[in-house]
Amino acid sequence: MAATELKEKLLSQGLTKEEALAAGKASLGELLRAASEVREQGKGKTVSFSKKVFIPLTTLCRDYCSYCTFRKDPGQPGAHFMTPEEVLALAEEAKRAGCKEALFSLGDQPERIFPEARQGYARTLDYLAAMCELVLERTGLLPHANPGVMDGAALDKFKESNASVGLMLENVSVRLMRDGLPHANAPDKVPALRLRTMEEAGRRSIAFTTGILIGIGETMEERVDSLLAIRGMHEMYGHIQEVIVQNFRAKPDIPMAKHAEPSLEEILQTLALARLILGPQMNLQAPPNLSYEDFPRLLDAGINDWGGISPVTRDFINPEAAWPQISRLRAETEARGFVLRERLALYPEFVRRQQFLSPHVREKVNVLAAADGFARDESSHAQAAG
Repeated sequence: MAATELKEKLLSQGLTKEEALAAGKASLGELLRAASEVREQGKGKTVSFSKKVFIPLTTLCRDYCSYCTFRKDPGQPGAHFMTPEEVLALAEEAKRAGCKEALFSLGDQPERIFPEARQGYARTLDYLAAMCELVLERTGLLPHANPGVMDGAALDKFKESNASVGLMLENVSVRLMRDGLPHANAPDKVPALRLRTMEEAGRRSIAFTTGILIGIGETMEERVDSLLAIRGMHEMYGHIQEVIVQNFRAKPDIPMAKHAEPSLEEILQTLALARLILGPQMNLQAPPNLSYEDFPRLLDAGINDWGGISPVTRDFINPEAAWPQISRLRAETEARGFVLRERLALYPEFVRRQQFLSPHVREKVNVLAAADGFARDESSHAQAAG
């Protein structure tokens, strides 16, 4: 199928699984051209990013994924559970640095195996909700909770204080949970549980960030199946604000330390297929820090977002991979003919949808958002605050 045919098919009704797999066999150049044309149809030349602070609420987690270096058991070097004072101090530092998003990341349901994770709350999710409220109220930063599997009760709480929430689908393949594969000892990576979280968020009109993780032993067919599952969820509820294609990076001291990383060409191919499957209107992101010096080439594959970039904290999930400076991000983006815009934790199209925000969060968003839904520039934000 030629690039023009791919684009016309996508814009009319979307690619089927068979068509997506066939498209994956096209030359990389043809695939990138098709993805770029589809991206321009929906997003023009605008590429966005969010200025955020990364708040690693706890490194404790009940899952033992073979590729993770973030999680720790109690007593291990680096194991930590942040206090409210630590959370607030970090958020206040971030506000002074011009951040607008507070990304909370943490292990999945650690209290299920570590009683010390309760912190006076029945569930870690309850403690997280309290910290989101604290940060929203005291700093005006917009929380984005990324705690793993969530049920309806937790999502109801998060909507009161979060602009959006997130959970990486990673992959819909249950095969990856077999012995010797990356999710074998990770009960919260059951695909049905993660899809249920996405659906519960959709029922509540909560803007949702999700995505796939590539290079952990999955097949191209399983990647396509995962992207189609995300598309299907969005078609039902209209709440998927962003899809991330994240590439595995090997690290010392993990079971997959010697596992081969996906090549740049494979990353570009998967991104392009994601754009063709998800269509022109979906926000598609690839983390620039995980492609190191090659990150500008990701723009060739149909992305329109760089994700969260922090001037305050490192990427605690991938501590070896520094975020590019925002000045360099802007220079590289503009050198390729794009315009870089700062967004909030909530994408512009969701800022305009009243049902996606609680009144309390809406009040804070109105302070930070420009008329078009992107972030106000620093000067106008200062005037509004004053």
